[in-house]
Amino acid sequence: MSETSIASILLIDDHPLLRKGVKQLIELDEELRVIAEASNAIDGIKAAKETEPDLILLDLNMPNINGIEALKMLRDEDVSSRIIVFTVSDNEEDVVAALKAGADGYLLKDMEPEELLASLRQAALGKVVISDKLTTLLAQALQSGRSSNKSDISSLTPREKQIIKLIAGGLPNKLIARKLNITEGTVKVHVKHLLKKLRLRSRVEVAVWAVQEGLG
Repeated sequence: MSETSIASILLIDDHPLLRKGVKQLIELDEELRVIAEASNAIDGIKAAKETEPDLILLDLNMPNINGIEALKMLRDEDVSSRIIVFTVSDNEEDVVAALKAGADGYLLKDMEPEELLASLRQAALGKVVISDKLTTLLAQALQSGRSSNKSDISSLTPREKQIIKLIAGGLPNKLIARKLNITEGTVKVHVKHLLKKLRLRSRVEVAVWAVQEGLG
């Protein structure tokens, strides 16, 4: 999405009143537009494949198939939309599980309306978005149970370090490829290797790790 275009959004949430409220809020922003809604995971996945939105705002606590499972299913279906978990849960396990499952952000439903709109605009531009109160919690969760990162850093190639800095800056693979004058496929290979070396599971974790290590 370019900075001047409108970001399309799919809402997946089992509460109709919340969907209506969020939709009305988003309608106030000229850069964002809700193009589809779904009240459950199955309908949401179908809508995602049919409409190919820029962003998917996904509730965590839904009946039958929860948000984490829905997230995994969306990624298994090769849905390329940026997926933002939107929930009341600030539980550490939920945050880490969502990011490991491939979420591009994690926002809390108690955030201020203006902050939500600002976060959605940032997400549409490829930035990682996490509610402020969760950033410290996430950093602690990434550190727990892991050995020293010094050996991790030394194992990275100069190119991998470049890519990590750009991921931390919120750039998607396509823009990273353009900036480094390499193919998007080559970027994906580098990202796969650096995730394995750092024992991380998602780009969001890479971004948080990079800031911790002074690479961001």
